Amino acid sequence: MLGYKFRVLKNKGNMNNEIGLPLTLLSLNESHQAAVLEMGFYVPGEIELLCNLAKPRIGVVTNIGTVHAERAGDIETIALGKSELVQALPVKPEGLAVLNHDDPRVLAMAAQTSAHVITYGFTPEADLWAGDIHSTGLSGIRFTAHHKRQSHMIVSELLGKHSVYNLLSAIAVALELGFNWTEIEQALRSQEMVQRVRVFTSNTGALVIDDSYNASPTSTIAALELLHEMEGRKIAVLGDMLELGRYEAEGHEQVGRKAAKVAKKIVLVGPRSLLTRDAILDTGFPEEELRWFADSEEAAHFLHSILRVGQTVLVKGSHGMRMEKIIAALEEKI
Repeated sequence: MLGYKFRVLKNKGNMNNEIGLPLTLLSLNESHQAAVLEMGFYVPGEIELLCNLAKPRIGVVTNIGTVHAERAGDIETIALGKSELVQALPVKPEGLAVLNHDDPRVLAMAAQTSAHVITYGFTPEADLWAGDIHSTGLSGIRFTAHHKRQSHMIVSELLGKHSVYNLLSAIAVALELGFNWTEIEQALRSQEMVQRVRVFTSNTGALVIDDSYNASPTSTIAALELLHEMEGRKIAVLGDMLELGRYEAEGHEQVGRKAAKVAKKIVLVGPRSLLTRDAILDTGFPEEELRWFADSEEAAHFLHSILRVGQTVLVKGSHGMRMEKIIAALEEKI
C-alpha cells in the first residue's frame, strides 16, 4: 500500500533474520522514502537485535501464535520476544505501535511501549475496526472500516476473512504516514496485492488453493475457512505442522476438528497428522472419506487418481513436508 505514494524498500523472500535483514538494509539508499521490514522470531533477544539495527519508528504486531514454539518453549515466551519490537520504538509522538486488539497477548503490549498506540480489530473497542465483512471466495473481500467516527467501504482482491486483519494494519500505518481515505482506496485498487495463496485449475480439472508454503494451527484454520467459502466439493489436503513443541497435539487436533466441519474428503500427510486423523474421526467424520499418507509424493499420486472437475482442493502444510510436490504434480502438463 505504501508504494502508492512512496518509494519503498522491503525484505525479499524470508530475509527477516540477523543475516537477511542487514543485507536488506544495505540496499537502502537516498531514493527510498520508507522501509517495510519483517522481523523473524525464534527466541527472545532476536527482535531486540534486529531493532538495534533497523531503528524502527513504527512497529506492527499482528498475532501471537504457536509457530516456532519448539524453539521458543511456550506461547508466553513468544509474546515476550515479539514485545521487544514495541519496546524499541521511539516515545510518542514519533513512535507508533500498531496492535491487534483481538489478540489479548498483542493488546497487552500497549502497556509495554512508550510509543503512541493504535489498535485494530473486528469490534468497536479497537481504534480502527472492520464491520460488515464479506468474503466472496475468489472475488476477494469487502468490509467497512471505521476510524474516528468515519466509515469507509474497503474492497480488496485478497482472499479470506483473515486478510482483513492485514489490511487493517496496513491502513493504520498509511493513516499515520499521511494518507487520506481516498488515497487508501486508490492504493488498494492500483497496487498489486501480495498474497501467498494462489489459486489455479489443476491438470485434473479440479480447482486448487495452493497455500503450501508453510503452516501453523492459526493459518491452517484460516485457510480452511477460505475453503469453506469456495464453490464445489471441498477436499482438504493437510500436511504436518512442524515446530509446535508442547502445542503439537493441541494444534493438530484443532485443525482436525475444523477440517471435519469444512471438507467432504480429507487427505493427510506425515506422522504428526495421525493426531489430526484421530481428532477427525472423533467427530464422526466418515472414515472412507479420510486418507493418510507418509509423504507428499504418495499423496500426490493418490490425488491424481481421484480429483475431478467440480472439486475444490486446499493444499496446506509446513514447508518441511514438501507439499509443493503435490502442487507440482497437479500443475504438470499431461
